[in-house]
Amino acid sequence: MKAYTPVTLRFAILNILVLIIASGCSVTRGIRQDQAIVRKVVIKGVDKEFKDLAFNYVDKEQQPNNWLNLQIYYTFSKKGKRNIGEAPAILDSNLVEFSRDQIQKFLVNKGYLKAKVVDSIAIKKRKATLYFTAQEGPLFHVRNYRDSIFDPKVQQIYRDTRKNYTHVKPGSRYDTDSLAYDRDQFFQVMKQHGYYDFYRQYITYLPDTSWGKSVADVVIMIDNPPGKKEHPIYTMNNTLITIARSNGRTNGKADTIQVDSQFRFVDFSGRFKPRTVTDYVFQKKGDKYSLETQMLTTSRLSELNVFRNVPNPTYEKLPDSTNRLNSKIDIVPLKRMTDRLEAEFLFNGGRYGYNLGNTFTNRNIFKQAAALQLKLNWSILFDNGSGTKGIQNQDFRVGASVIYPRLLLPFSFPNLAKFGVPHTTFSSNFQLFYQKDLVERRSFINSVTYDFFETFRKQHSITPISIEFSNGTIDPLARNLLLSQNRYSYVYLIGRTTFTSATQYTFQYNAIELNSFKNFIYFRGNLDIGGNFLSLLSNLAGTKRDSLGQRTIFGYTFSQYAKTEVDLRIYRSLGGEKQFIFRINPGVGVPYGNSNQLIFEKNFYAGGANDMRAWLPRNLGPGQFNRASYGTGAVADTTRARLKFLDQFGEVKIVANAEYRYKLADNFFGSKLKGAFFMDAGNVWRLHKEADNPNGEFRFNNIWQGTAIGIGTGLRFDLGFFIFRLDAAFKFKDPQFQGSDQWVFIKHFDEVFGNGPFKQKYLLDNKTGVDPSSGKIIGDGYSFMQLNFGIGLPF
Repeated sequence: MKAYTPVTLRFAILNILVLIIASGCSVTRGIRQDQAIVRKVVIKGVDKEFKDLAFNYVDKEQQPNNWLNLQIYYTFSKKGKRNIGEAPAILDSNLVEFSRDQIQKFLVNKGYLKAKVVDSIAIKKRKATLYFTAQEGPLFHVRNYRDSIFDPKVQQIYRDTRKNYTHVKPGSRYDTDSLAYDRDQFFQVMKQHGYYDFYRQYITYLPDTSWGKSVADVVIMIDNPPGKKEHPIYTMNNTLITIARSNGRTNGKADTIQVDSQFRFVDFSGRFKPRTVTDYVFQKKGDKYSLETQMLTTSRLSELNVFRNVPNPTYEKLPDSTNRLNSKIDIVPLKRMTDRLEAEFLFNGGRYGYNLGNTFTNRNIFKQAAALQLKLNWSILFDNGSGTKGIQNQDFRVGASVIYPRLLLPFSFPNLAKFGVPHTTFSSNFQLFYQKDLVERRSFINSVTYDFFETFRKQHSITPISIEFSNGTIDPLARNLLLSQNRYSYVYLIGRTTFTSATQYTFQYNAIELNSFKNFIYFRGNLDIGGNFLSLLSNLAGTKRDSLGQRTIFGYTFSQYAKTEVDLRIYRSLGGEKQFIFRINPGVGVPYGNSNQLIFEKNFYAGGANDMRAWLPRNLGPGQFNRASYGTGAVADTTRARLKFLDQFGEVKIVANAEYRYKLADNFFGSKLKGAFFMDAGNVWRLHKEADNPNGEFRFNNIWQGTAIGIGTGLRFDLGFFIFRLDAAFKFKDPQFQGSDQWVFIKHFDEVFGNGPFKQKYLLDNKTGVDPSSGKIIGDGYSFMQLNFGIGLPF
């Protein structure tokens, strides 16, 4: 893999800036001399409440271009031969007239029944400004509102439910959009109450307007079906479920089963058991027809992630007079096997690394839509800038999971699929962590997890049992060095063998909104408690203690701890695809009972592409800890080299992020080009004062001094199904320094893209040795900028 130098990075960033600046070229360079481009639309005389909405009624081809989209079109589209960017909005007087008419109709629909709109055009240097001037006239209001419904049952339903949705009442604006909304809402209500044959056309409004008084009397009329005295109510009868082959065909031999008095199951693929589908059909025999249960059935069958095409059920009326419906569900399965590759890349000076992941999925094992997932993940960090050329550390993970789309419990439990498909996950995972010249750690984790939805917005995840076994092998030279310095805690942390059994609970709120541009709050909270059952068992059995006085199980010490973490985000829409997000992510882990330290894997670390983006992972904190505190000399240099990325951890974590996201271009080589500005603040801290991490302990009166701040900007290439992300983050406040020296971006701005006395001193204070051939100091240089490349948004 190629290593990128700071000079190369600066050159790449300069090219991006030049491209953006160059986009300010003339907006008329791509049109003919006899043409004009629309650059501005001015709407006058329209009430402030509707001014922005009125703009939407200007024809799309007469709306001003986004300047960046336009320059991308001029530069890359080859005069429209490629679908890149946004073609110029050429002035067309016919479309201007059409826009004027649409704005006038919009105002009439909003209650300005006498509204008139005129248009005019001003052209200067082939740039056109469109003017739409409205005379709204009086605003009409509803004076009286009543209903005229011929079916008494329908009338009762209407009067009972109208208050839940209506926008029309005496004194309100006479708004045809509101009338249409009310009609559609009542149509939905009727479909929930068994009225399969009810149509919107049965609902009409009769307005009587008094022009002199600017008021309207409104009557809603609901007719009966032709030749009938009432609307019929339908109930569900039999259901035929047909599963085609993956190619959509229904030929050849099929597995045919009469499941019960309602369901007949025909499977041409031969891959499914009836229960896989029938568990998620909510339209039961004898129940009233309901659009809600119809949509719920379609939605849940789609969420099983084993079917490619789940259309709405079709219905057939029985030929008798019982008003019953037979339903039919036709499904096409997805291919059974899928494979997904993911990658992240980061680089900082001479250090660079990547994270590769691969997930293989068999979507349907045991014919029950249970998914088998095999995951491989390999993270590796190279360090060619501090004299330790080659691989610095590696993290290899492999795991297998079997995920059932239901709760597998030893007792009966209500069907919780109304708000989302519940899952039971059996997983087994192995992790191997390697740190050069220091340690190899291995861990095995086996768990059972139940996921279910309480409502559409509330999701619960319970892991009643998670069994973890981990051990480490320390390099003999490193072990002797640490012991000679009385760093027993590090030897114990990374080298011990431990066993624990834990229970975990996670609650999520509003995950359903994460890809929207609404105003909402997202919350995720996790609680992880381990070792209590093993402590009870060991005390009852009176098991032996080790040399440190800790109880053992099966000859191994076990860990006791409690750990919790919260992720709270506030999303605010700023119009269009502009969005502001604030996130606070605190956490704390406390060892107790049989443990005086958290398990190595349970500690918090800061830095990385989704956290404190101006720092590498495991390269920040704890608190104001500075690695120069190891001292000077060969022993200190060697300690710094061996403990790199392992000595900056904590039991307390507080991270906050603020990010502004916006759209740059609609079509940039097949993707939406989006941008972001962000600020990250936070750190990790030790729970108590530790000699190994001076100034690293958590104290309420020292939070600010121990807080790091990073700022940056980024580009997002949105392809719809996933997002490529490139972020450039800069250290703004670095807590490893003291006082005003923490404000590194301001105090040493002249060295952000260059070298100087600050960076030279930092290298000297953090050196890890001296090159014997050249006498050159080697070690960790200071880098202000961190580039992160990844897939998906950071949060």
